[in-house]
Amino acid sequence: MGVVESQDSVVGGGIAGTAEKQQKQQKQEEQGEQGVLGRTYRALSIGIVSVVLLIAFEATAVGTAMPVAARELDGISLYAFAFSGYFTTSLFGMVLAGQWSDRRGPVGALAGGIGAFGAGLVVAGTAQAMWLFILGRAVQGLGGGLVIVALYVVVGRAYPERLRPSIMAAFAAAWVVPSIVGPLASGAVTEHLGWRWVFLGIPVLVLLPMGLALPQMRRLAASPDPAGPADPALDRRRIRLALGISLGAGLLQYAAQELSWISVVPGIVGVALLVPAVLGLLPRGTYRAARGLPSVVLLRGVAAGSFIAAESFVPLMLVTQRGLSPTLAGFSLAAGGVTWALGSWVQARTRMQPYRVRLMTGGMVLVAAAVAAAPSVLIPAVPVWIVAVAWAFGCLGMGLVIASSSVMMLRLSAPEQAGANSAALQISDGLSNVVLLAAGGAAFAALGGGTVAHTATTATGTGSHPAAFAAVFLPMAAVALAGAWVATRVTDPARTAQP
Repeated sequence: MGVVESQDSVVGGGIAGTAEKQQKQQKQEEQGEQGVLGRTYRALSIGIVSVVLLIAFEATAVGTAMPVAARELDGISLYAFAFSGYFTTSLFGMVLAGQWSDRRGPVGALAGGIGAFGAGLVVAGTAQAMWLFILGRAVQGLGGGLVIVALYVVVGRAYPERLRPSIMAAFAAAWVVPSIVGPLASGAVTEHLGWRWVFLGIPVLVLLPMGLALPQMRRLAASPDPAGPADPALDRRRIRLALGISLGAGLLQYAAQELSWISVVPGIVGVALLVPAVLGLLPRGTYRAARGLPSVVLLRGVAAGSFIAAESFVPLMLVTQRGLSPTLAGFSLAAGGVTWALGSWVQARTRMQPYRVRLMTGGMVLVAAAVAAAPSVLIPAVPVWIVAVAWAFGCLGMGLVIASSSVMMLRLSAPEQAGANSAALQISDGLSNVVLLAAGGAAFAALGGGTVAHTATTATGTGSHPAAFAAVFLPMAAVALAGAWVATRVTDPARTAQP
């Protein structure tokens, strides 16, 4: 009798479990039929996209205010560290957010990141000395690293797979208006109210979208994944590696800027810290483009690093070699925000899903072509609008690649690994920016680019150091072209064959 009762309870439990699974599946299907602005996801989508929008405004505006801030604080010699301070701490924040999100859910990491980001803005905006300004930027970078990874985990937890391309496209679209309006608005605020308000105006504005998104975030994505680590404590080894990668990146960037025999020592120390940290934090096989997730992570770094390193030199090239004003040089990149969003929108279309690998490969070809075409304006007979056209196509390719790589990363990640893999994707993105910018900057300085800003130019443009710019753009085009091959390896047949 006991055996029979036991069997009945097992059968009954199995039926109840099956019914529960069916109800859960039906609920998921009902949610899946909605769009990102459907009743279930509307508040969450508006909230997190608004957070991205405000961060984008700050990111695009800060470049305009930074020279004025550095001059007023008597810190021109420390100008580069205001950027690198943000960047190196963001690398640590990315790893911390991945650990935090996988073990305790993404809400705490996101809220903590928003808090640190706002605190850093306040410190920078009220700084009376350059070192305090750099400290504020470092705190801001820590918050930015926490936020970006936590947002990816929220997307992976809260949205069904069919909606993830759409929300990634919305993230990209949130950068369109800031990329066009941000520098102009920042210039007006800096001129009429002072540079400090560029930093102090953002923290209060972030509170509203966070308040809108938090209730839905707690309901859909707050708890840690049940399949995740049972121990909620953070992995101390990964935290140590994160510190190593941040410190190593900072030392490497410092060494590349100095270009002296003394800088060899911090450069070697930086590499010694970076190599084991990268091997420990990125998926195994990333450096050799192993199929599946390793290639997705590598592709993200190749795309972001080559494009951003080249883009950093476009305005300087147009101002010093072709005589454009800084405003016109900045406008040459404005259309890129629109085409980037267009690329993200294209990859989000349902009928495009079977062709995602082709979209990523074609996107990298567009990036390589744009970067290779940009230095053609070093020839006086080439019209300067060629850069605007080329960069618009390059940004279209980036929209295809960046959004698709995020979607592929979530598709190839087990739920309990979404945080760590999101962090790996962002680390690859950020670290490649440091390494390729350092390499490009070193080549630029070695060929006399350090004095190009002092070179007289005419209206027709006759800069004396065109080779310094070519030494940046052409190698970056080659790196981007290599990314087209990496894109062909982002699918893992063993994983994609699973239902």
